[in-house]
Amino acid sequence: MNRIVATKTARLAQECHDKFALNENVKSAISKTNREEFVPTGFRHNAYKLDALPLSSAQWISSPLTVAKMTHYLKPDGADRVLEVGCGSGYQAAVLSHLFRGVFTIERIEKLIIQAKARFRDLDIKNIHTRTDDGQNGWIQYAPYDRILFSATAKEIPQKLFEQLRDGGILVAPIQKGNKQIITRFTKTGESFDKEELEECDFVPILDGVQR
Repeated sequence: MNRIVATKTARLAQECHDKFALNENVKSAISKTNREEFVPTGFRHNAYKLDALPLSSAQWISSPLTVAKMTHYLKPDGADRVLEVGCGSGYQAAVLSHLFRGVFTIERIEKLIIQAKARFRDLDIKNIHTRTDDGQNGWIQYAPYDRILFSATAKEIPQKLFEQLRDGGILVAPIQKGNKQIITRFTKTGESFDKEELEECDFVPILDGVQR
């Protein structure tokens, strides 16, 4: 990352922190991730604003503030492996790559995952593992996960994803509740879950199946 980009990403991280007091490691991860690499070329000039931006396939790259909050709510300190449902541009996974030893990210739209993989390769990020699939299936091969993050809104969390979360693990997801979406944090204790509703949000909905 060159000095100009480093200055811009540090400023972006500080702006997020000013609006929402972030865990220091999360703030650092935002400042180390070049958002410009993840936005479509025509929107590069908006890469360091706190705005969601459109991607192809009717998808969006979340606002940096939303990514920072979702990462903060995961409580990443001391966790080793994270599963992300909904890779999109790859920006959220890239932020997570600074906080977890292994990042496992699933995307149902094949075109998006191909583009995200190319970005990870160009940025020399080696600890992100990608998969084209319906993310609601999870990724049983590498379970259990310390953390699971949904980057799209679900009506409910599939039981198989709870089963892929380790005891004591945390799952954070936007949940549809009436006509609202609520960022919700689930903490697994044995066979039960503590559930906390954190704040309203706006994400694209999870869809079934794979789009090739």
